[in-house]
Amino acid sequence: MTIRTLSVLAAAALALSGAPRAAGTAPQAAAAPRVTLNHPTGQPRIDVLVDGKPFTSYIWPGSLKKPTLYPIRSAAGTVLTRGFPPLAGERADHPHHVGLWFNYGDVNGYDFWNHSTAIEGERLQHMGRIIHRSVTRMDSGQGHAVLGVRTRWVTALTGTPLIDENTTFTFRATADGVRTIDRHTLLRPSGETISFTDNKEGLLGLRVRRALEDPNEKSGEFVDSSGKVTKMDALDPTGVTGVYTSSEGKTGGAVWGTRGRWTTLEGTVEGHPVTIAILDHPGNPGFPTYWHARGYGLFAANPLGQAAFTDGKEHLNFAIKRGQSQLFRYRVLIADRAITPAEMETQYKTWVEEAAQ
Repeated sequence: MTIRTLSVLAAAALALSGAPRAAGTAPQAAAAPRVTLNHPTGQPRIDVLVDGKPFTSYIWPGSLKKPTLYPIRSAAGTVLTRGFPPLAGERADHPHHVGLWFNYGDVNGYDFWNHSTAIEGERLQHMGRIIHRSVTRMDSGQGHAVLGVRTRWVTALTGTPLIDENTTFTFRATADGVRTIDRHTLLRPSGETISFTDNKEGLLGLRVRRALEDPNEKSGEFVDSSGKVTKMDALDPTGVTGVYTSSEGKTGGAVWGTRGRWTTLEGTVEGHPVTIAILDHPGNPGFPTYWHARGYGLFAANPLGQAAFTDGKEHLNFAIKRGQSQLFRYRVLIADRAITPAEMETQYKTWVEEAAQ
């Protein structure tokens, strides 16, 4: 990392914290926390710790059909993700929504997004699953840690390989309590060309806890890509405070199905303000992404579902040819405070500049 990059990161951290400094003095970066990776012997998980306290875990238990990061906590220790299984008082819909994950609803005709232990019978032959294969890198350090993993996307019933995936997670922590998760995922066909037919179910998804849902989301019916209907019952909105804001100025329910470089989800959890942001990289296919951001707690960036979000006016039908590959880059930012759109735009520009180094 260059001196210039370190300077940019320090300035961005100071701006986000809101801390004042004396006129004419350079910002002094406080010592960053230590970020540590720990793989308990024989367990299907790798824990991410910040100064010894839990941040998140990369998990791949048999009860999931893909690896995921779960749970995710803010620097204050506040859990931001819905329970697995859902806790009392939480919505119990969409059992495939667990933590922070990456998959898609139509890959060569197979649905990787909706698969869970609730899928049975004839539907199984149309499903895919993602298998954790190995850990390729585990580096702990001051301010950040790096985890590399290899996975394979296969058909659920026959195990036929479709995609080989190499993902690198970089977990960062600053002295002022900001947490970030960078995910760089390289997809390569296991054999023939892989087609991602336009579909609303994708791509980087996060399911948040009840307090971060939209208080105006009461009940309704939602249809997945196969036509299966999920009914949402009305719940008590007390303590539900989530509000989406996109880089294009959309807010609340108006964010769904619109494009943006980034989107934030702000709310109050257990009396503490919190912001979660997902940032889309300019090098990703379909940039800027469409937002599959639902009031019931699904926060997802989907750059590949253009026909689904435009009533068929736009089409992408992205594909990766045999022998080629595609890199996807995202950042998830977490702060124990509200973040203005101007501050978020500064954070976005800093990340894009950092990624270009």
